[in-house]
Amino acid sequence: MWKKITVWIVLIVIILIFLGTGVYQVGPSEVALIKTFGKYTHSTGPGMHYHLPYPIQSHVIVDVETIRKEEIGFRTIESRSGVSYRTIPEESLMLTGDGNIISVEVAVQYKIKDPVKFAFNIINGKNIVRFTTESVLRERVAVRNIDDVLTVERDKIAIETAEEVQKILDEYEAGILINKVYLQEVAPPDQVVEAFDDVNNAKQDKERFINEANRYANDIVPKAEGEAEQILRKAEAYAKEKILEAEGETNRFLSVLKEYEIAPDITMKRLLIEKLEEVFSNTKNVFVLDDSGALKLLDVNELIGGGTK
Repeated sequence: MWKKITVWIVLIVIILIFLGTGVYQVGPSEVALIKTFGKYTHSTGPGMHYHLPYPIQSHVIVDVETIRKEEIGFRTIESRSGVSYRTIPEESLMLTGDGNIISVEVAVQYKIKDPVKFAFNIINGKNIVRFTTESVLRERVAVRNIDDVLTVERDKIAIETAEEVQKILDEYEAGILINKVYLQEVAPPDQVVEAFDDVNNAKQDKERFINEANRYANDIVPKAEGEAEQILRKAEAYAKEKILEAEGETNRFLSVLKEYEIAPDITMKRLLIEKLEEVFSNTKNVFVLDDSGALKLLDVNELIGGGTK
């Protein structure tokens, strides 16, 4: 009797344990995908749930809210002493459009937008995101020269990579949403950093010399233009002065000509006297040697009819 009761108790416990395997819990950021005989039938949200035991039903839990991250070209190493980073050269080294090699380290942030597709259409979502991003990034870098990748095209490369990766993942029906692609570090390889720095320093020196030359030109050109303007104004004033003097001389000559035409002898004598006054204005006496060789004193004041000075 007791033996039969014991058997029944054991059977009941086994059945309860078997039925209890259908109890499952879904976290706040998760959804559970229920499969019946291996085929997806429905989903359940956060909380405690129950489905028929395996192999009748089973579930797959997918985190749809957490932002996930994949690292390309480097790995983050967390330890008790802190966080450190290790470069992966086989992933980070890329060829640019002008034949240079550059090291690009990238972080990709993504989340699950369709848990059904993510769980049943792809095998390894992490690898798909990493390999697809690396492939697209290499294409974007390969069509640009090294200077553009390092400077002005950096953000554009990240945006183009995110858009192209999203397009490819949608074609795969992977159920993944790319949030952002970050170019963590873009730099020349360690082997050529020193030479690259020399080139950059030379470019900076070139820009500095050009700026200094422009600054000198901006300082000296206005001064030269001002001096040229000043000389031009003086020349114009001098030209006007000479023109006025010439016009005055012309008018005076014309007036004398009119007088000469009226009274030639008188005008001639007057002109002669005026010229003598001008020539001997500061001279009282003049010594003259005549034809006989005698030295005679000539009184200028008496000659021109003026008084004694």
